[in-house]
Amino acid sequence: MANLYGAHITWCGHAAFRIQHGTHGFYIDPFLQGNPKCPAAEKTPHAAEAVFLTHGHMDHAADAAAVIKKNPQAKAVCMVELEPWLTRQGVPEDRVIAMNFGGTVEAAGVKATMVPAVHTSSVQENGQTLYAGEPAGYVFVFPGGLRLYHAGDTAVFGDMKLIGELHRPEIAMLPIGGHYTMGPREAAHACKLLGVQAVIPMHYGTFPVLNGTPAELRQHLAGAAEVLELEPGKTI
Repeated sequence: MANLYGAHITWCGHAAFRIQHGTHGFYIDPFLQGNPKCPAAEKTPHAAEAVFLTHGHMDHAADAAAVIKKNPQAKAVCMVELEPWLTRQGVPEDRVIAMNFGGTVEAAGVKATMVPAVHTSSVQENGQTLYAGEPAGYVFVFPGGLRLYHAGDTAVFGDMKLIGELHRPEIAMLPIGGHYTMGPREAAHACKLLGVQAVIPMHYGTFPVLNGTPAELRQHLAGAAEVLELEPGKTI
């Protein structure tokens, strides 16, 4: 079993995670209410000090404002172009940490570095699709030593090797569903580029078109990394 250094990672289904370490807690891409794979116990936001958004698509950002509003001291961390949309959702401007690729911020007891992803980003507002900057991933460094990479929605790309060399993540959260992101074969190659010890598969099974599976990922990895398969609502 990969060393989580005391961190507790709960999968809320799709690409949404709730993470607790010590007295700190945060969300990544909280898609809760409209998420068919999110269990009832996770539909209502829990205590959190931060929300990290990889991009603006509603299956990642839909419940960001709800988490922030429930937690009066919480901050939203996002790409700069997402800030105006969050403020229009009622998130105070002084509670948004807007950043860009290569930047590192501290929030919820971790250091988070924003790294690129290969995808798109937009928000839906008043029946319109609006540009929301570039998609991203994050590498989180925990006080205990854990280095965790959440790739966001992405295809596999060569600079994952650079992310591995610079940031040395031990565990990667990678999409495997296919169609809108990479599938299991590409995710296995991403693990090798990153040099991670373990992978948490995500962004699969939520909708029929996302049909990649952890079993296929294991087959393509052939033991190169441990697959930490979660059920929605379960914690490791």
